Amino acid sequence: MKILNALLGAAAAISLFAASANAQGYPERTITMVVPFSAGGPTDTVTRLVAEAMSKDLGQQIIVENVGGAGGTLGAGRVAKAEPDGYTLLLHHIGMATSATLYRKLAYDTLNSFEYVGLVTEVPMTIVARKDFEPSDLKGLIDYAKANKDTVTVANAGIGAASHLCGMMFMSAIDTQLTTVPYKGTGPAMTDLLGGQVDIMCDQTTNTTKQIQGGTIKAYAVTSPARLKIFPDLPTAEEAGLKGFQVGIWHGIYAPKGTPAEITDRLSKSLQKALKDPNVAARFAELGTEPSSEADATPAALKAKLEGEIARWKPVIEAAGQYAD
Repeated sequence: MKILNALLGAAAAISLFAASANAQGYPERTITMVVPFSAGGPTDTVTRLVAEAMSKDLGQQIIVENVGGAGGTLGAGRVAKAEPDGYTLLLHHIGMATSATLYRKLAYDTLNSFEYVGLVTEVPMTIVARKDFEPSDLKGLIDYAKANKDTVTVANAGIGAASHLCGMMFMSAIDTQLTTVPYKGTGPAMTDLLGGQVDIMCDQTTNTTKQIQGGTIKAYAVTSPARLKIFPDLPTAEEAGLKGFQVGIWHGIYAPKGTPAEITDRLSKSLQKALKDPNVAARFAELGTEPSSEADATPAALKAKLEGEIARWKPVIEAAGQYAD
């Protein structure tokens, strides 16, 4: 038994030494960053901007791979099962937290199947409608929705998508259940809103800014605590009468459980540097958001955010009774 224990101890020591050696030379090849949603969507846009800037700092290319489906859980599941060597990462949004309740059977443990790298950004949401929708302001929209709850339609990009979560929160806030119309992605949902096939939508500024600026959709409010520089005349939901309504779609980077701390720390430092890149800051500003602070682009901050958001959304989802499985 003593010999067996000694052999096991030696094997563990060798494994730790190998992991440490690999971490010291990291990265030595291309990194894959998985986006659990379709190409061209809001989270994909954020990921590609950050991946480009991090690639410059790391000296190796970060390839963005879209693995959509099941509200982001397919992509997250893939990363959870990947080798913990720092060469497969995940950039996910608030759905990382809500999926823990939306999906009662997941192929991974949301809190314990990943290592944390850091927060990337928190994107505000906008409450918008087809351009010829009757209500002229948010109060009018709420009154109209309550009076016509059987006919008003709310588009979203599928269960677990940011637009679904915000729409669900909106219906909870006005205590009125409306007809939801799920799509397979943000693009198709926005296309039908532009075409007048659906009435309203609640989605990220990264997806609605150009349409609002172009006047092709009607905007009622932003869900941030303060007005946005990009839309100074657009009131916050609270200013417009929806007290306490604040929804931000935060994004974070994760690695498979067991990834050496030296690697996650290296990635966190690279993320912090990338978020200070002038091009990233400028492009984020165009999309109505800002890079996370250096203090938030850390493993500890992302872990705390995820834990808090799981607790925040659990009662909302359970009250709505909308599950994905």
